Amino acid sequence: MKVEQAIKQKSFKDPFLKLEVNILYSASIINNLNAKFFRAYQISPQQFNVLRILRGSYPKPLTLNLITERMIDIMSNATRLVDKLVIKGFVSKKINEYNRRQVDILITKDGLDLLASIDIVMDKILDKYNNLTEEEAIQLNKLLDKLNS
Repeated sequence: MKVEQAIKQKSFKDPFLKLEVNILYSASIINNLNAKFFRAYQISPQQFNVLRILRGSYPKPLTLNLITERMIDIMSNATRLVDKLVIKGFVSKKINEYNRRQVDILITKDGLDLLASIDIVMDKILDKYNNLTEEEAIQLNKLLDKLNS
C-alpha cells in the first residue's frame, strides 16, 4: 500500500517529504509488529536488543555505557531495561573486581535460552519483508546506510 493511501493524503510537497513520512510510517508498522511478537516472550523489543548485544559479547560482560552505544533505539533507558532483565533472570550484574566503580553486565543461561527459542521462530518476524527480493533488500539496505551516513 502506498503511504498516500495509508495516511489518506493525496500528495506531498516533494519526494523528500514523502520519504520522511514513508520512513516514519514504515518504522511505526515494524515497531508495532515487533512489540506484538516479543510480547509473547514477555520482553520488549528494546530488551531483546539488550539481550542480543550481551549475547554478542558473551562470555565477556559489558558495561552499561557499552550497551548504550550499541543500542538501536538510542532514546531507550538502558539502566531501566537492564534492571528489568535482571528481575526476569535474563541478565546478571556485578561489581567489576578491578574497578569497583564499574558494573559488569552479563547475559545468563536463561537469557541465552530465551534468545535460542526466539531464534527458532525469528523468520516469523521477518515475514513482513517477504514481498521483497534478496536484491531489493540489499539495495534498500544500501540506500538506508547512505541515508544514515
